[in-house]
Amino acid sequence: MSFGDRDDRAASGYHPQRWMIFSLAASTSFLLYLHRYTWNLVRPELQAEYGLSNTQLETIGSAFFFPYALGQIPCGIICDLFGPHLFLVAIIMAWSLLLPLQGMTGNFMALLAVRGGFGLAQAGCYPALSQVTRAWFPLRSRTQIQGWVAAAFGRGGGAMASIIMGTFMMGYLGMSWLASLWTLSFVGVLFAFIFLFFFRNSPPAPVDAAPPTDWPESTPSNDEPSLPEPPRVLPFRVALRNRSYLILLVQQFLNAGSDVVFTLILGSYFLSLGASNSGTLGLLISLPLVGGALGGVFGGYANDWALQRFSSRRWCRAAVAGIGMGIGGLLVLLAVTSPDPLKVALGLLIARFFADWNQPTVWGTCTDLGGRYSATVFGITNMAGNMGAFLTPFAVGILLDYYSVSKLVDGQAVIITNYVPAFILCGGMMLVAAAAWLVIDCSKRIIPDIDED
Repeated sequence: MSFGDRDDRAASGYHPQRWMIFSLAASTSFLLYLHRYTWNLVRPELQAEYGLSNTQLETIGSAFFFPYALGQIPCGIICDLFGPHLFLVAIIMAWSLLLPLQGMTGNFMALLAVRGGFGLAQAGCYPALSQVTRAWFPLRSRTQIQGWVAAAFGRGGGAMASIIMGTFMMGYLGMSWLASLWTLSFVGVLFAFIFLFFFRNSPPAPVDAAPPTDWPESTPSNDEPSLPEPPRVLPFRVALRNRSYLILLVQQFLNAGSDVVFTLILGSYFLSLGASNSGTLGLLISLPLVGGALGGVFGGYANDWALQRFSSRRWCRAAVAGIGMGIGGLLVLLAVTSPDPLKVALGLLIARFFADWNQPTVWGTCTDLGGRYSATVFGITNMAGNMGAFLTPFAVGILLDYYSVSKLVDGQAVIITNYVPAFILCGGMMLVAAAAWLVIDCSKRIIPDIDED
């Protein structure tokens, strides 16, 4: 019996609180994206109020991703060693308190520092949640759960950010953008206390329950050699010798780098197409993210359906992620050819539906490759992705400034920006990421002799 099998047995055994844990994990993912995607509305407000250039704004936007990337590995190690409970409480509290500070100043360096702190505070969320899904849910349904947590509720939070903050709070209630940020901050702090009292790291077994008969004895017999004790921390040099894992890191760099375009400039793009009303703008921004949420859920079910019917775990994962990402990349390139904001939003909705089949597949691949080190493996993967998300905005900012012109409107100089080249870059990165799945083999554990299913 491998460690992975033991974890699956525990996850499928005594767990009366399983759906409470799922609700807390899903709500955490929703809150993470809800707070993060407020940037789509904060960015144009900062530009209007303080006159920052596209390059400055993309630099501020990208300041989130570098500390977010650097925090992935240490956060994953902490969760693998000590569990995610108190760790998640602390970071939810921290990022919620930092959220409104992004609008408290127009000082460029101060905004960089606040965005960086915000990114660092959010860094450990998904490594921790990957460990939560592994501890609480069996292998046969785990990718579905990861799809719901990461995509339906994560992307759903991103989709609802513009609706909640833009359409409802700023549009319907008439709140200022700063007051809206403070309100969302309070909600996050309140949720951290709820999480503290109701979450548990793993399913408890009743004291009178006997272990299954096929579990190994706690003490091996004299004629059976004992297995070596696995290292408590993932050996990084061993991990980086796994070719499939290295390609997965490249894929995630491109995937998250392309996705950042939707995080940082979607609001400004729709404004440039004529969607000036805050209520309409919020709805348009949300549509591509709704597509991503639906696609992530579909991708989770598609993974588990394929794994139950076909013998090759490798090609089940690769087919779902590669086909979806490839179609999504092509549709992004097609969607931005239209000048109509609603048609663009609907086109990007369909593109994100296909592309986000990839998201639960990456989670599942990390648990396949990582085993008991899933949080650390996911942390390294997310670090690679967020290095892509950190670097891509610099290229995007340069592209946007290059394709910007100054025009006189009612006697005033106005900067007109063409956002299409940024989405062409995004679509190209998605197509290369799709091709990477042809060589990723998730069936070979990073530590095969210790943790083989």
